[in-house]
Amino acid sequence: MTRLHLFDLDGTLMYGSAAPAEISRQLGLGTEIARLERAFGAREISPQQFSVEVHALWAELTPAHVRAAFDGSPWLAGIREVWREVRERGDYCAVISLSPSFFVELLLEWGAHAAHGSVFPEVPFTRPVDVSGILTPKDKVTVADRLCTRFGVSRTDCVAYGDSATDAVLFEAVAVSVAVNARPALKERATHVYEGRDLREAYQLVSAARPGVDAS
Repeated sequence: MTRLHLFDLDGTLMYGSAAPAEISRQLGLGTEIARLERAFGAREISPQQFSVEVHALWAELTPAHVRAAFDGSPWLAGIREVWREVRERGDYCAVISLSPSFFVELLLEWGAHAAHGSVFPEVPFTRPVDVSGILTPKDKVTVADRLCTRFGVSRTDCVAYGDSATDAVLFEAVAVSVAVNARPALKERATHVYEGRDLREAYQLVSAARPGVDAS
């Protein structure tokens, strides 16, 4: 059975932080992004409104800032090793995130087969955000379905990894889910629960439970 592993980024692959926070930190805008993230978490603003706000906040953003944010982020250990093992097994791995595409797509360098984020203009910005390209939690399922078609699998072959309410719809849509350092409400929906800072341990919960795989 071929599997498609679908990873959230913020709070899942990245421990205790999110791409917008790491990008803003490079610009000295930690207070401003914290305010926006609180509003988004409280559902006071939509993903589209959040994206328009951060686009304006990042008026001085350069590719060097983006690379520094990516390289300095608090990633879980073992991401590249897990994705290498996924590939060696003949499975697939992809990232689906509400964060900006220009950041999410850098994870292709680490071995993801695909990486999808909210579509932002190129950095440095010379164009406004087209809100039609901003992902919502429901869009994660739409992207997952497209990936299933691309890789020749179905939802029953998918494993989703996430941490928050934005992952709940995808957890409901797939066969297996792993709550990674997650909010209590998401843990209740998950097949497996992991607390820690090493993706290899979270992945082991799935690979050990796979039929025909020795857990020892």
